[in-house]
Amino acid sequence: MPKFLVLIFVFSLQLAHSQIRIYSNEFLSVGVGARALSMSNSVVASANDAEAAYWNPAGLVNQHNKYQVSAMHSEYFAGIAKFDYLGASFKTADSTVIGATILRFGIDDIPNTLELIDANGNIDYSRIKHFSVADYAFFLSYAKKTKIKGLSYGVNAKIIYRNQAQFAKAFGFGFDAALNYKKGKWIYGANFKDVTSTFNAWFYNTEDYKEVFEATGNEIPSNSVEITMPELLLGTGRMFKINEKYNLFTEIGADISFDGKKHTLLSSKALSIDPHIGLEASYKNFVFLRAGTGNFAIIQDFEKDKMNFQPSVGLGVKIFNLRIDYALTDIGDQSIALYSNVFSLSYGFNGTN
Repeated sequence: MPKFLVLIFVFSLQLAHSQIRIYSNEFLSVGVGARALSMSNSVVASANDAEAAYWNPAGLVNQHNKYQVSAMHSEYFAGIAKFDYLGASFKTADSTVIGATILRFGIDDIPNTLELIDANGNIDYSRIKHFSVADYAFFLSYAKKTKIKGLSYGVNAKIIYRNQAQFAKAFGFGFDAALNYKKGKWIYGANFKDVTSTFNAWFYNTEDYKEVFEATGNEIPSNSVEITMPELLLGTGRMFKINEKYNLFTEIGADISFDGKKHTLLSSKALSIDPHIGLEASYKNFVFLRAGTGNFAIIQDFEKDKMNFQPSVGLGVKIFNLRIDYALTDIGDQSIALYSNVFSLSYGFNGTN
């Protein structure tokens, strides 16, 4: 019996065997919005539309319109994996905003060769079926201004659904807690993702491939709970007014994770710190040119330490209340990843009274 497809699943299914996993629910770290991706995710302080629900829900109170809608589609690994995002936010009062977000990261049309050989030992390609492996997340967001001028807070309630076709499924939930503070030309943001830890309960269907696992000496996975540890996203930004037509905004940030040692610039057994920086130059608040860099890491190259990083660039155009953004990412090292062209749309409107 062909086993190569099942062996792929052996690796992915066993990731959830332990309770606490490094890079758990990593699809939630892909990022949304071409503006953010072109600035290397340096938008935790400045995000102020429906996309803020993902980066920092407290920033939702800074949206300019009563209603805001954002959408994005991106593809990775030469189009094999697809990431889709849809978000909406609604200003219920001058000081309160609610939002909703849907995310999907998936690989579709995967051939299932478990039944390729019939009962007589003959290969029958008509027996090949196709399936999808996809991760979903649903956010409900709430943001409110406090009595302290410039300070707001926000929370996300998250529901996770991970579907590995007939092989396994997981259901999870968690919360984010965030702050946003504006003072003069400065703005600060903090988002404590998975602040209470996020729990995924995995359920496995091993009947279809139990014999294959036993024949290949692989451990048969059992139902378990996977825990995603908290992560703190920080950002500080400032607007520089060059003249009446040109502005320059810059933001620096850091992602601090607590789930073990990672391949980041600063890392220990207790935590890992991943710094990044982004720039956005604008002309009449109409055309935007963006750049950023992040994913700093020290790697060994022929027994010598070498600094590695990942730059990104992008463009944006705002026509009335419609913003169209483009980002070119993964341009630092083509031996690791392919170029990713990302487009996103954001539209705000006030409705009718």
